[in-house]
Amino acid sequence: MTIKKKLVIPSAYEEIEKVEHLLNDLQAEINFDDEFYARLMLTVSEAATNAAVHGNELDPKKRVLISAEYDGNTLTISTKDQGNGFKPNEVANPLDEENLLKPSGRGVFLMREYADEVSYEENGTLLVLTFHL
Repeated sequence: MTIKKKLVIPSAYEEIEKVEHLLNDLQAEINFDDEFYARLMLTVSEAATNAAVHGNELDPKKRVLISAEYDGNTLTISTKDQGNGFKPNEVANPLDEENLLKPSGRGVFLMREYADEVSYEENGTLLVLTFHL
């Protein structure tokens, strides 16, 4: 059983709420539990927010493409922005003492904690999150 879904949103905070509808559809079709749904919601919302805010700099003309594919065992969710790229290895560790009170930098950390695999492709404009179910 293969399931594929796509969502394209403008780069605006209020558009990120549409991620919930995508995840609701996935939950209905794949039938994963609420605990996994919460993990997925946090991770995918963060990915979409980063793409819209940091990648596309909230430019309303730029879009974020979110795609999901489930092959019966693995759920892969990708976010693609139209920005200039991103170097994930340059993100400071939010757990280091000098970063504890900084308001940013936690998203990449959270995605790495909640997804089974995280990879950045296409100069960092494509984020691939993998979850083994």
